[in-house]
Amino acid sequence: MEPSQANSRSAAVSAIASAPVRREKKELLPALTGLRCFAALNIVFFHFSNPKWFGPFAPVVDNGYTSVSFFLLMSGYILAYNYADRAAAGQLDKRNFWIARFSRLYPVYVFALLLSLGMLVMEWQARSHAQFALGVVLTPLLLQAWSPMLATFWNTPAWTMCTEAFFYLIFPAVILWKRPRRIWPLLGVLAGLWLLGMVLPSLYMWLHPDGDLHPGRYTDGFWIRALKFTPPPHVPAFLFGIALADLDGMIPRSSWRRLLFGVAGMAGLYTILYFGDRMPYPLMHDGLLMPLFGLAILGLAGHNLIARFFGFPLFVAIGRASYCLYIIHFNLWNLIHDSHILDRLHLAKFDPWLSYFLLVSGAILVMLSVERPCQRWIRSWALKRT
Repeated sequence: MEPSQANSRSAAVSAIASAPVRREKKELLPALTGLRCFAALNIVFFHFSNPKWFGPFAPVVDNGYTSVSFFLLMSGYILAYNYADRAAAGQLDKRNFWIARFSRLYPVYVFALLLSLGMLVMEWQARSHAQFALGVVLTPLLLQAWSPMLATFWNTPAWTMCTEAFFYLIFPAVILWKRPRRIWPLLGVLAGLWLLGMVLPSLYMWLHPDGDLHPGRYTDGFWIRALKFTPPPHVPAFLFGIALADLDGMIPRSSWRRLLFGVAGMAGLYTILYFGDRMPYPLMHDGLLMPLFGLAILGLAGHNLIARFFGFPLFVAIGRASYCLYIIHFNLWNLIHDSHILDRLHLAKFDPWLSYFLLVSGAILVMLSVERPCQRWIRSWALKRT
């Protein structure tokens, strides 16, 4: 072999060895997107409906706040599903990850605050001047949920985005933590995270720090707000979602077990929610429901009858806009009804179903006109800065 040929071959081998490992494209999981549709709508119905309208699904709507816990756990699963492989290969760029998450989260978040400017009048009247000033500073910075009494300032559901932002911040570090590669040890980790998620709620029920012996959804003390709204109590659910993605990778998509998991998860959730009024309220946030959420996710991530139902295109379309629906629904509903526009247009007789339609349509419009264009612009701008 000629020296020049040897050098060329050596250079080619070196180039191949140093090239990044090509990532296998992840399979889309439309049923999970469809499930997000139902979770987001359930939160809307929880805030603005009479649960009795929904017949046998009344217990699900009456305990609709639990859908937020599902979203927080699901965020860990989705992030790990999409990024765990490249993190294991040392190819997860923190800067690019944070820019990607920022571009997804923040534009719609700011849009929702602008949509909710009228709420600041109510906040001014309800709070001290110092609290109001602090809330105005913390909320645009995604920091308001670190103050329990300000967590729902300006836009009530926005506290969740503060928690999500914290999850995004810590994800590049926690995804590198070594986790078991066999099913039974991994199940032990999941069980440990489940128990960890119930520690703070159990302490609350034992110590009664707010003085309420039977806390419920209308308990509004400092410590119950800290338990419900601040990021740290939700970290076990986020980590549970990450470990769940590992377990998901060990089970074939077409496995018959996934159908059983899905049925068991859905039936278990319905049973718990049916008796929701008799359940310990603090435990209903993340802790108690974690394994059932996990079973439902494993089931819908497979190829089976339940996954096909939730993967129906209309459900998936609304599910893609679930973040927009969640973040705008509270104050957009108030804006629609405080303006009495439906009365002036003689459409009030079609309410509340017309309002639900307007909320979903508005969410899809915001996704198409705000979320996606801003996401593309921010990523393009960041790419030019590198």
